[in-house]
Amino acid sequence: MIFTVCWLSLVIEKLLPFTFPASVIGMILLFLCLFTGVLKIEHIQEKADFLLGNMAFFFVPAGVSIMNYFDVLKHSIVQLVFVCIISTIITFAVTASCQ
Repeated sequence: MIFTVCWLSLVIEKLLPFTFPASVIGMILLFLCLFTGVLKIEHIQEKADFLLGNMAFFFVPAGVSIMNYFDVLKHSIVQLVFVCIISTIITFAVTASCQ
């Protein structure tokens, strides 16, 4: 099911007359399918648990890219750290309020 949603989001991305990331389209499609009841959580639970359990592995390429461009990023390190701290606090606050 997850692969189908990803594939559909790629197709939709190609059909749109403007640029919009397929990953965001996929998340919206998955949300709509779960919200409307077209998909049940049981349909995707096993694969979603696997992906969440291995999420750190998916961030390795991004971390390597950051290391490759450290000379470019070092000029704005204070701003980057500030944005990371503020976005983490906001994420914690929103997550806590939803519980």
